[in-house]
Amino acid sequence: MVERAETGAVAAETSVVPGVGQRRRGWVIAGVAVLLGGVLGFHRLVPNWPGRIGSLIESFLPWGGVLVAVLLVVALVRRSAVALVALLLPVGVWVDTFGGLLLPGEEGDGRELVVVQHNVSDENRDPAGTARVLIGSGADLVALEELVDSQVAVYEKSLAADYPHHVVRGTVGLWSKHPLSGEQVVDIKPPSIEEGWSRGVRAVVHSPYGDVAAYVAHLPSVRVGVGGLASQRRDESASLLGRAIADESVEAVVLLGDLNGVVEDRGLRPLTSQLSFAESGFAFSFPAAFPVARIDQVMARSATVGHIRTLPATGSDHLPVVARVALE
Repeated sequence: MVERAETGAVAAETSVVPGVGQRRRGWVIAGVAVLLGGVLGFHRLVPNWPGRIGSLIESFLPWGGVLVAVLLVVALVRRSAVALVALLLPVGVWVDTFGGLLLPGEEGDGRELVVVQHNVSDENRDPAGTARVLIGSGADLVALEELVDSQVAVYEKSLAADYPHHVVRGTVGLWSKHPLSGEQVVDIKPPSIEEGWSRGVRAVVHSPYGDVAAYVAHLPSVRVGVGGLASQRRDESASLLGRAIADESVEAVVLLGDLNGVVEDRGLRPLTSQLSFAESGFAFSFPAAFPVARIDQVMARSATVGHIRTLPATGSDHLPVVARVALE
């Protein structure tokens, strides 16, 4: 009789402990879900120090959806109701923030320009092949960065038939089907960079729908290391570019460039605060071998940037992106 009692006690103990552990794990998952939802929804409140951690998180914010999916699978395996309820928060925030990018985008009214943005890479071994990919897009405007002297002539020759108007300043250039005027360098050089660094150009495009000031820019690179995100020069350059666009006298503006940052990154606020950007499409453009972020951007003023997508890979470590810009 004693043995039966002891056996029953042991059985009761073993039946209760696993249940307690399972509930605890459910609460842990729920806590992580709430934290993730908070970061997705209030990333602007994350301090940018040390190491510009706020910008670093914002650079990969869309991938929070993958973390949500992983947590959902774990919650289902654990059969945790509290975790599943908590996951409604990050799911809702992600859908509200990025769900629209999954939609095809609205059809334009015909007053639009098709534009291509591409960092062609200064190590590109096939500039002529790259030009063929860009021509295949049928774009009205083609913006290129990392143009090196030895390859500019190749792009000029390859693009001439389809894009008779172009301007190159420093390592950036703009090719257009429509006439250009007012070509000039845009000084976006941070103070700490040596003279001779030129990565900004502006020209007025005389389109069938009116004049558009087109800017092409290549902001300084950022690096991720043990100290966090090194983006000070990029941020300084973004501020200079933002001031130039704010002073632009032509109402309609299109900015095409390798901005070395995603639109959620607070470092690009001098631009995203005054320009609209793509309403649909993720178009991750970098690195070309396994794209994880869109750092090649199309932005506009007095115009709407519609669906953005990538083009096939070229000889660059970036993918080209193409978008429709509807003029107001």
